[in-house]
Order: sequence, then structure tokens, then C-alpha cells
Amino acid sequence: MQFTQGLHRALQQRPDAVATVCNNRIRTFRQLHDRVARLAGGYTSLGIGCGDRVCILSLNSDRYLESYLALAWIGAVVNPANFRWSAQEIIYSLNDSQCVALIVDDTFTPMLDEIRRGAASVRTVIHIGDHGAPADTESHEALIEKSTPIPDLGIGGDALFGIFYTGGTTGTPKGVMLTHLNICTSALALLAEGALPADAVGLHAAPMFHLADMMMMTCLLLRGGVHVIVPTFRPEIVLDLVERHQISDLLLVPAMLQMLVDFPATSERDTRSIRRIMYGASPASETLLLRTMATIPTASLMQVYGMTETAAVMTVLPFSMHRADGQHKDKLRAAGRASFHVQIRVVDAEDRECPRGEIGEIVARGPNVMQGYLNKPEATQAALKGGWMHTGDMGFMDSEGYVFIVDRLKDMIISGGENVYSVEVENAIAKHPSVSACAVIGIPDPDMGERVHAAIVLKSGAHVTQDDLYAHCRTLIAGYKCPRSIEILESLPVSGAGKILKTELRKPFWSNQMRAVA
Repeated sequence: MQFTQGLHRALQQRPDAVATVCNNRIRTFRQLHDRVARLAGGYTSLGIGCGDRVCILSLNSDRYLESYLALAWIGAVVNPANFRWSAQEIIYSLNDSQCVALIVDDTFTPMLDEIRRGAASVRTVIHIGDHGAPADTESHEALIEKSTPIPDLGIGGDALFGIFYTGGTTGTPKGVMLTHLNICTSALALLAEGALPADAVGLHAAPMFHLADMMMMTCLLLRGGVHVIVPTFRPEIVLDLVERHQISDLLLVPAMLQMLVDFPATSERDTRSIRRIMYGASPASETLLLRTMATIPTASLMQVYGMTETAAVMTVLPFSMHRADGQHKDKLRAAGRASFHVQIRVVDAEDRECPRGEIGEIVARGPNVMQGYLNKPEATQAALKGGWMHTGDMGFMDSEGYVFIVDRLKDMIISGGENVYSVEVENAIAKHPSVSACAVIGIPDPDMGERVHAAIVLKSGAHVTQDDLYAHCRTLIAGYKCPRSIEILESLPVSGAGKILKTELRKPFWSNQMRAVA
């Protein structure tokens, strides 16, 4: 299989059907196919070839989708940058992956000078914005206009498709290497679960750099469905698009779902076209799910649990388990059951399978599991021990195979669908001149699932406020990683071996929660 496969299928079966809708631009599959073939020819003329790494730094757009497809067309490897990252974090990923080109839109062109200074391997910048291309950049539209279409090289299977950076427990991001087969297998599994049927009109509201949206993108391509694309998520814009284009399918992280049901106008708008809502990337409370069912009663819900390392799909809690009448309410806390393409186990510290109901680490095996972490052989070996992806999530499996997540081995915080690793935040906090010691944990947040909380020991006579600490961290890491609350302690709880006991720090916040982490 290959990422471009769905586009070829759609051209063959429904060439004049609408493929993409973005702002006032509406294009058919015939037009999309031609533009991608020309763009691929343009990339080749710039010296971008098979195996070259190319970063995309952009808000959502139809040109983002075209870039994904054109890079796969020539066998190049995509590095979709998290647009919430600081320039330094983006530069790290560019250097780590040795990107030869950067694709950037209007929003991020102000960062170009800094990125160029820090990423020596980048020799070409391609502009995909709506305004004129800056000096020393190539125009996306000009490349399409002047280039001759070239044949798809047909690269797929176990060939590397992309390097998707996720937070690192050592304080630096890890580049997850995913193949065409990884991506397509997970998408096929979702289609088999009933997601995005043949008449789907899907909305890209989640960031297109995120593996969650990558799943919607690949499913829609394979189905030949309509891609309606919005630059960023805003409830009022989503509702406008739902009404205007009769959106049938949404993929939202719980923070977005929360904003949508909390938005006062949602109940007054015509949302009857919405048939399905997939959610994932972070847990959603039963209260939120029940409110969603009441607010958008035409929509069936599906939860997808996975991680970047498994091409985002491991278990699925299907539409049938989400019932407004309260049936199967005991399953709403579950992450679902193993999907068709993957094996799931819960194991103890020696990798022995746990009895049903006993808590252990969730591990997965299947054709969706990553090749490894770029340039990190030791981390790869640890993660893929025994041929199983060790998720770091603690949970149990019930007698029917439903997986329930209760905690995490790793100190990862999932806030609004984004992974935040405590060590990275702690490294930033520790650079503040007033801080003697710190520990970062995730605490419950009704909107974001979890929020970043810092426990701090100050130096003698020092003082720091929440605003001070946030402003300091914001210069070093992305805003969503910065602490949203702090507590000042005389000392941090430690074990006999001198290890900080984060379990003790979490207790006051999580003791009354149904899960150990949100």
C-alpha cells in the first residue's frame, strides 16, 4: 500500500466529485490529481528526491494535503512540524531529521530567518500561503503552474513515509518513523470499524500535523470522500462549515469537543448533517460524552485509543457502545477493544500477560507499529522490547477484551490532545534563577483533560509567581507545555533512593477521580 493510493482510486472511480474545500477554493479529484502530479514535478526540479526529508510548518489548508501527497508521490519523507512549537524546537527536529526543504505558510514566515540560521541542512523553502511568496522562497502555486506532471513513483509498503515528532522523556522530541504500510493499515482498520463511509464529508479541524488528523485524511483519501479544511479550530467557524457544506464526520480531541458543546450557539445551529464524531488523543469524561450526545443527537460517537508510535490506532470503542439511553454506560470509561489490525496485551514488569482485571502495562503488536525512533537506537530497543510496542500506559483488560487505562508509567501529560513530557518542562523551570527544585505533573482539567502543574522548591529568600514562571518557560518551550498552576513547597517528597515521588504529588488532585490520570 502507498499513501497516494486513495487519490488514484478516486480519479478512476469518481474524477469529477468534490475532493477538497478550503476557503473559497473547491477542487475535484481530477484537479487534485493533476495539481499533485505537477507539484511533484516541481519538487523534483528543486532537487528534492526519494528519501529526502521535508518539513511542513503550516496551519491546515488544501495545500497542506497537496504537499503530503506530492512528497509521497516522489518518495520523499515528510516531517510535519507541530506549529505550537517554539523556533528552537522546530530547528531541533529539522537538524535531527536533516530536512533539505521547508514548506511554510503565511503564519510562520516571520520565523524563517531564525530557522534558516539554525537549520543548515535546509536549502529550499516553499511558500504555501495566500499572500506573495517571500524573497528566496519558491511559490507552491507557481511550481504547479510551471511544472510538467510526472508519474507517481509508486513507493509504499515498508518505505518510510514520515517522521512524526513526539515529546521525549529525556527533554528532547523523538522522531517516530512511520511507513506507508503503518499509516494505511491503521486507516483501513478504522474504515473496517465503520468510520467515514463512502458518502463522508469530513472536516479537518484538528491540526494536520497530528496523527489523529492523519487518520481522517488517509481514510477520506481511501474512501474518496470530501476534505473540508479549516486553518484552526474555532467553534463558530466549525458550525458555519457544518451548515454550509453539510459536514457528516468530525474528528475532535476532547478539548475541542468540550469547546463545541460549551459554545452557546451550538444548540441553536443546524447540526443535523453530523452523523459521526471520532474522538481521541486524550481521554474524555463520561459527562462530556453524554453532553455531546444530547447537544448533537444525530451524531454517533467513536473513541480511538493509540499513540504516534502505533500510527494512532490500537483500540476502538465503537458507535454501539455510546448510547444516550445509558446502555453500556460501564464501557464509556473504556478505551475500547483491539482493532482488526493489532494485537493488544496487558503485561507485568517481566512482560508476562496479566490475568483479566489485573493492572499492567498495555503493549501492542501489528503492521501499524513504527520502525523506531530516528537516531535513538536505545530508546527504540526499549520501546519495542520483544517485538511489542510498550506504551507506558497502565491499564487492565476486562473479560470481554475492553481495555481500561488507569495510569501511565511515563510522566507524560496529555493536555488538549498534545503530549507534554514532564522532564522537558522541568528542564525549563529549573533554569529560572529562583527555583531550587521542581517536579511537574498533570492534574485534572475539565476542558483540557489534564493541565500542567508544577511543584516548586524556591531558593532561600526567592519569590516567583505563576505569571513569572509561565513567561520564563514560554521563552524555552511551547505555550501548551508551560505550567498553568504552581504550588510552592518546602521540599519535594522523595523515596529512600532519592527519587521524587510524583505519586504523592498527584494524590491530592486525583484521589477522587475515576481514573488515576485524566
